[in-house]
Amino acid sequence: MEQKRFRASLQKVWYYFSLTYDVVWNVILILLIATLCLVCFAVGIGAGYFAFLVKDMEVPSHDQLKNEIYSYEETSHMYFADGIYLGQFRSDLDRESVRLADVSPYVVQAVIATEDEHFYEHDGVVPKAVIRAIFQEVTNSPIKSGGSTLTQQLVKNQLLTSEVSFERKAKEMLLAMRLERFFSKEEILEAYLNVVPFGRSSSGRNIAGIQAAAQGVFGVDAKELNLAQAAFLAGLPQNPFVYTPFTADGSRKQDISAGLERMKTVLYRMKRAGYISDKQYKEALAYDVTKHFAAPKPTPFERYPFLTMEIERRAKDVLAETFAKRDGHKPEELKRDAALYSRYVGEAEKMLRQGGLHIHTTIDKAIYEQMQRVAANYPYYGNERLYYVTDTKTGKRIAKRQPVEVGAMLIENKTGKIISFVGGRDYKREQLNHATQAYRSNGSTMKPLLVYAPAMEMGVIQPGSIIPDLPLSIGSYKPKNADGKTHGLVTARRALQHSYNIPAVRVYTKIQNRHPVDYLHKMGITSVAKEEEKHPALAIGGTNIGVTVEENVNAYATFANYGSFVDAYMIEKITDKDGKVIYQHTSKPVRVFSPQTSYLMIDMMRDVLRGGTASSVRRYLTFSADWAGKTGTSQDNRDSWFVATNPNVTFGVWIGYDRPASLESRYKGFSYGQRTQLLWAQLMNAAHRVKPKLINPSERFLMPGGIVRRAYCATSGFSPSSACKKAGLVRYDLYNTKFTPRQGSDDYLIEGRVVVIGEHRYAALETTPEEFVTREVVVNPKLLDQWGINRKTSVGDAFVVSTLKDNGRVPAPPAARLNDNQLVWARHGERDVIGYRVYQVSETGKRQIVAIIKAGETTSFSDLKPGATYYVTAVDIAGRESAPSSKVALPAAQSSPPANSPASADNAENSEAPPSSSR
Repeated sequence: MEQKRFRASLQKVWYYFSLTYDVVWNVILILLIATLCLVCFAVGIGAGYFAFLVKDMEVPSHDQLKNEIYSYEETSHMYFADGIYLGQFRSDLDRESVRLADVSPYVVQAVIATEDEHFYEHDGVVPKAVIRAIFQEVTNSPIKSGGSTLTQQLVKNQLLTSEVSFERKAKEMLLAMRLERFFSKEEILEAYLNVVPFGRSSSGRNIAGIQAAAQGVFGVDAKELNLAQAAFLAGLPQNPFVYTPFTADGSRKQDISAGLERMKTVLYRMKRAGYISDKQYKEALAYDVTKHFAAPKPTPFERYPFLTMEIERRAKDVLAETFAKRDGHKPEELKRDAALYSRYVGEAEKMLRQGGLHIHTTIDKAIYEQMQRVAANYPYYGNERLYYVTDTKTGKRIAKRQPVEVGAMLIENKTGKIISFVGGRDYKREQLNHATQAYRSNGSTMKPLLVYAPAMEMGVIQPGSIIPDLPLSIGSYKPKNADGKTHGLVTARRALQHSYNIPAVRVYTKIQNRHPVDYLHKMGITSVAKEEEKHPALAIGGTNIGVTVEENVNAYATFANYGSFVDAYMIEKITDKDGKVIYQHTSKPVRVFSPQTSYLMIDMMRDVLRGGTASSVRRYLTFSADWAGKTGTSQDNRDSWFVATNPNVTFGVWIGYDRPASLESRYKGFSYGQRTQLLWAQLMNAAHRVKPKLINPSERFLMPGGIVRRAYCATSGFSPSSACKKAGLVRYDLYNTKFTPRQGSDDYLIEGRVVVIGEHRYAALETTPEEFVTREVVVNPKLLDQWGINRKTSVGDAFVVSTLKDNGRVPAPPAARLNDNQLVWARHGERDVIGYRVYQVSETGKRQIVAIIKAGETTSFSDLKPGATYYVTAVDIAGRESAPSSKVALPAAQSSPPANSPASADNAENSEAPPSSSR
């Protein structure tokens, strides 16, 4: 019975157990099914949502991905001539690409251990990390462990924005997986290391990419980084501007503990990942990276401000033209269409800032640096000047000081290479490049370019041609020479040698209607407009805008190139980061003058340095070369120039004030012209010390064929006549064989009746008394008519006569008196009086002429006889004689002076003297 009850109880327990088991199992099964359904539903929703987020996204091809991934901003670089490195192009970010093979292995290990420990195992995305990151985002967890692989970070930096959203994250994951499909792990890692930001360099500049970071923080290349340095840099990308050791101005932060702690974290992770041993770990921790931070490096802009800015400006222009040409546009279109120009300049500027270009220039580093040193230390510029400006807020006038500024340029003749230049004295004070951008009157340096060379090319003059340096009026314009004098009939050679203004203007008026400005335009001086041609002052530098030093010097190189203009340039070539040439300069010479004209111009300009306005230059130079040049001074001495050329190079210097003001006539014993020439010579001496063969070529300018030496008459410039030879006026000079002196003419030099009054000569009239006339060899007046000389005024030359106008009246009698036993009278006030007659009147009233005195010689007569009476008359150009002046007489001699008296002795002495004779 008991056994039955036990069995019944056992069966009952089993029943309840089975029932409970079935219930629990069914519940668990239901929960598992429900959970699986929920997971599937969540996965489905997630997949659907993922698909929804990326449905409009265009899936990039391999080539598109490659272009985007490797299209990172990279710093461009500049070079002096011969490939000498100048420095990085100015940009907002320093970056230099580097191959993975040229990166320290420590860097690779540190980055993987810190940023993506499963880098070599995943396919662009780590699901566990993504789920964790999503959970943290949904629950708003304060701890963010991150879910991005290196591949995802690369995608975010290069293909997407930094926007925080599920859509961006979804696109990031999809692109990361696609990137892993097309590219190897090494390619992805190399791209990442070239993209990631690293904070600031020791110069305070933003840096990105491991090579720029290694150089900017430690001053070494990426492949030279040791373990501690690599760990320090690998820790920066997580928060670059917290961990970076440098501030925006390049100074070291006072507290860099955050960066050092981050380095320790990186080292620990490297040890945990097995990349380094415990010994390496401890040695790296003991290494003081702070002692190996890079010192601040001056940027190229800080060292060479004028140069870097000029390179930027020119590189932008040549690239804009290159890109426009690529699209079928001509340079002329860019000049006419402002919108088109703006478009291509913008493209060029972006390429220069971000394209990693290599810009090679023509600038010689050593010469450039030496020239800057000389210009900075030159002690003879002159004093500062005050000028006044109105304060826009207060309306008060404020006095400001300005120094004498300088601009200079050295060009290689045959190639047009700009070897060096001086842009100014202080870029911080004035950013204008005075060598390439400042437009100033070029004064007399205009004469060879606009007047003498074009006139010789046209056959109007040659070096021996005679030009009247005589008073000239063209309407209200009356040019004057610098010395305030005129010099009569001078040759073109002498006029240039001494820089006479009047002859230059006279020659210009002869060629004015033949468009001489065209010659300037062919030589690159485009700042002088065609309309200015009508102004005669243009001949001596009177321009509306002015010219730059570069334009002036470049134009003078035309003569050294025997008449071919080679446009000056500074950008030799531009290559991309792979070495492909984007731009290569090619010279295109333009024929301006014949070789004969060019050589004759060179030969004339040699004389400027030999006894001319630049005669001091030879004393200042430490070497000797075949120099030919020209000085120049603008109105009121506001600009001072000297430009000279030899067979290799052409060099020019300008000094003046930015706000035009007169240069001091003398400063420390030097005139403004001497100061300019001394500076020119010192700059050339400095260049010669660096490159003597370039600056001082052994050869001289060679005379081309078609030039001969011929005789000319010094009064006309024509072939000497017999009268010229008789007068000893034969001279010799060089001529283009096409334009030798005119032959067979005797009528330009004649023997004429001349009235000489001091230094002036006037043509005698038929009625002019012969006693006042001198017969001399003179220039035929018709030649003066050809030059438009007004002979009614005195022209003051030994072989030129002018006309003395007869006033038509009998001259008034002179005012005579006795003074100190002399007959004296005042100079006659009438201009046509040519001389005086002195009369002696006897006791019987008989008169005779005892002296003929020409005007301008004297106004006295001393050979008077005691007791005789004298008077003076004035004679005019027409032969009219005035009434007698007041009569004067010496007292009669005593008849019987006392014995042994002084008077008797005097009379005794006088009695032995011969009688006076008339003059």
